[in-house]
Amino acid sequence: MPEVIFPGEKGRLEGRYQPAKTRNAPIAIILHPHPQFGGTMNNPVVYNLYYQFVNRGFSVLRFNFRGVGRSQGSFDHGQGELSDAAAALDWAQSVNPDARACWIAGFSFGAWIGMQLLMRRPEVEGFISIAAPANLYDFSFLAPCPSSGLFVHGDKDAVVPTSAVQTLVEKLKTQKGIVIEQQVVPGANHFFDGKTEELMGVVGTYLDKRLPGTRKDSAA
Repeated sequence: MPEVIFPGEKGRLEGRYQPAKTRNAPIAIILHPHPQFGGTMNNPVVYNLYYQFVNRGFSVLRFNFRGVGRSQGSFDHGQGELSDAAAALDWAQSVNPDARACWIAGFSFGAWIGMQLLMRRPEVEGFISIAAPANLYDFSFLAPCPSSGLFVHGDKDAVVPTSAVQTLVEKLKTQKGIVIEQQVVPGANHFFDGKTEELMGVVGTYLDKRLPGTRKDSAA
């Protein structure tokens, strides 16, 4: 799991990067929760998401948004963090020029940033949005949502009511040309405390359906 430093808009950004063994492997970018509420690239959900993609042959990058860990800069309420995410994808593409596709996975605040990046980068062909904060941030920019993907939520989430995500998902499901799936993890709170294994089971099942034959025997 090599440590990497790559350039962002406000200075260096710190990440962890696992290259794939094949030249044309797809890229995955993993985005962490809110920087001002303890979110980092080492969050357990982010860490396990990283390995869901590593174990399916992706080149995978997770990183700290500006002002977190050794990443330079300071919190910018989303706009700067979107720039950081774009810089991360730029860097990953620069070291994987033959990559055939890209996926974005985000958790909470990271899900909001990831969906914005999805709108700006047509090469992103799939997404995983976990505990998307649909009641806290405006997701109306998904008009239309350009890629198929999965929303996962906990039914005991006290930060983002399940109904808020349900409303967003139902709106996206009316769009033609994409398939939006939603899964609810019973008993899980916003942070999936004690439910990370169940969450990764849901994510892994979805990835195996979208990417048949890519899973390796090793597990996170």
